[in-house]
Amino acid sequence: MQVLLIVTLVLHVLTGVFWAGTTFTLAQTVGAHADRLFRPQMGAAVVVLLTGALLWHLVRRDAFGTAEQLLAFGALCAIAAAGVQGMVTGPVLRKQAAGGGSERSALHARMVTGQRVAAGLLAVTVICMAAARYA
Repeated sequence: MQVLLIVTLVLHVLTGVFWAGTTFTLAQTVGAHADRLFRPQMGAAVVVLLTGALLWHLVRRDAFGTAEQLLAFGALCAIAAAGVQGMVTGPVLRKQAAGGGSERSALHARMVTGQRVAAGLLAVTVICMAAARYA
């Protein structure tokens, strides 16, 4: 059990750092290289959500105090961030690849807005995880 917990936690943290880091970077660099980062971001998001669920099962399943409420809220924000990225960035990149034409700048602005919303949600997620330790 100890090894499973450690491996799950390491995977959760490393993929979470990648996902949040690339999201914050894309939000600040106006979506530069979003086409190269989208698939790895979504893969990281899936791993983060799955390992987070496993961590919950291993460590928190029998309680729902303040710490668990903070973690649950953070998890909901992470799920929302993945949803925003998947529903905004993915379609925009597909349209741009197909030759978005005259609406190209509007599509790009929409993608950047989606990354910024996701970055805000992931920031709340990180704050919740840090605060839960002391709640």
